[in-house]
Amino acid sequence: MRARRFLPGGWLSAYAFLYIVFLYLPVIFLPIFSINTAPTPKFPLAGYTLKWYEDLPNTPALLDAAWNSLVVGVSASVLATVLGILAARSITRYRYPGRRTINGLIMAPLVLPEVIVAISMLLVMLQLGLSLSLFTVVLGHVLVCIPYSMTVLTSGFEGFDRSLEEASADLGESAFGTFRRVTLPMVAPAIISSLLVCFTISLDEFIIAFFLTGTEATLPIYIWGQLRFASKLPGVLALGTLLLVASFLLMTIAEILRRRAARRTQNEGGLYA
Repeated sequence: MRARRFLPGGWLSAYAFLYIVFLYLPVIFLPIFSINTAPTPKFPLAGYTLKWYEDLPNTPALLDAAWNSLVVGVSASVLATVLGILAARSITRYRYPGRRTINGLIMAPLVLPEVIVAISMLLVMLQLGLSLSLFTVVLGHVLVCIPYSMTVLTSGFEGFDRSLEEASADLGESAFGTFRRVTLPMVAPAIISSLLVCFTISLDEFIIAFFLTGTEATLPIYIWGQLRFASKLPGVLALGTLLLVASFLLMTIAEILRRRAARRTQNEGGLYA
């Protein structure tokens, strides 16, 4: 009996290990080759240097692209989180016809081919007479980020104890005041987590930006353009490493805040049950 129990677990552990290696091994090569003195990524390494990182601040086009990505990321994360708060509040608090259908439509960008979404948005923007710019990129990123925001915020609202809002209303607080003073502070970690997740998605997003950007490139568009030149590859590797580290840190912080929000709502709900 013990042997039969061990084998499935052993195979599952081996599968998980192989999956992690397959997924992250190519990523590990990125920081390794970014410190290679030779411009060609190959083993053995010719030497070790940080000059590719030191040259990044001296590239005006890179700094402009970084600023554009920062503007787009902050704008998209704020808009997506605000819309996500309203949608998550509606989905978790109220029961109305078509609620599940609406939720499924909001989550549709997660399963639709991103290139189809990008082409569709490009056609809509052109029909509306909008010129391609950072504004159109923000609109595209908001559409992509809302499902992620909904996923994070829904978990924060689901465990919220409604008796806290009822107590606030009994004390004479208005509906908006209750939402601002009671509900939002309770789900604040989930909101911050949503902002970080949306910013990370926007920072790394390429396809939507490729179709909707104008003359102002974001970081992924800049990296794609630099890949046409072999001499620019070491700088791209260094920049990719920084983006990788930044994305990992932001997603880690977002997950910590999401779990803290879930525990907080559960604890408060148990306290006032």
